[in-house]
Amino acid sequence: MSSLIVCTSGLSTTVQDSGRDGQYAIGMPPSGAMDQYSYAVANMLVGNPDGAAVLEATYIGPELEFTDSRSVAVTGADTVVTVNGEPAAPWRTLRMSSGDVLAVKQLRAGARPYIAISGGVNVPLYLGSRSTYMLTGIGGFEGRALVDGDLLQLGEAGPAPAPGTEIPSALLPEFPEATVLRVVVGLCAYRLTERGLESFLNTEWKVTKDANRVGYRLRGGSLEFVEREQPFGAGSDQANVVDLGYPIGSIQVPGGDEPIVLLNDAVTGGGYATIGTVISVDRDRMAQARTGSKVQFEQVDIDGAVAARTERRARLEKARAAVTNA
Repeated sequence: MSSLIVCTSGLSTTVQDSGRDGQYAIGMPPSGAMDQYSYAVANMLVGNPDGAAVLEATYIGPELEFTDSRSVAVTGADTVVTVNGEPAAPWRTLRMSSGDVLAVKQLRAGARPYIAISGGVNVPLYLGSRSTYMLTGIGGFEGRALVDGDLLQLGEAGPAPAPGTEIPSALLPEFPEATVLRVVVGLCAYRLTERGLESFLNTEWKVTKDANRVGYRLRGGSLEFVEREQPFGAGSDQANVVDLGYPIGSIQVPGGDEPIVLLNDAVTGGGYATIGTVISVDRDRMAQARTGSKVQFEQVDIDGAVAARTERRARLEKARAAVTNA
């Protein structure tokens, strides 16, 4: 079976797929690609089926040597890509031969590039997914981030789009200075005063260094809680509640001044108030926000969240049509 040589691993590169859904009942988060749009398009560009495993890098990407002929595509963050030291275009089908070296280098914008290879990364399934969950060391490649010298097995490659096939610029993500995240307010927003909720929505928050696949901690404002006598089972802080479930994208407020957006590798429940949930579409945007960048929340209702998901589905279909008709 063909393998991929990890010459240099980058800062934190893991194997991810569409996620380990349906396991919340046993306390297992989904993991999976944080930017699902970029992940899906990367697989389209190399002819992989939906759900195939790719590589997700953070900030600094890997350098990979191929041992046979494969199609490859780099999507996600705006990054410098080279093949054998020569510039290559992201969001485009590239053809690699045995001995060729693909390098994903410094980022110009965004935080996470995705590398799809025809045939997919062939690591064992764990609870129906090849995604890495590093907190417990399961899934992916030995349950961890890649290191220099690793050998990754690749699946059998099927037909792939012609080299040079690319995604129209209108379908590429943008990387604004301040990322707007649409949020459905709840479950415990009642714990905030009216002024506290206004502060949450009107503050331009800064992404701290504590920003990873578990969650993003934000700083820049303060939140005012409704004073109450804490119920039995809740902690002493006004930000504490009796334990509840944490949906992916939910925003908890420990201490009241540093909201944390919980993401793909977060725990599934706890005792902090969750005052809203970032809609699924905008978790793609969150994944590409880097340390030091700005984030602002915009309140939407369920209908708005569903409309955004419908719009993203339409964008994916346009991308698929562009690849199919190239």
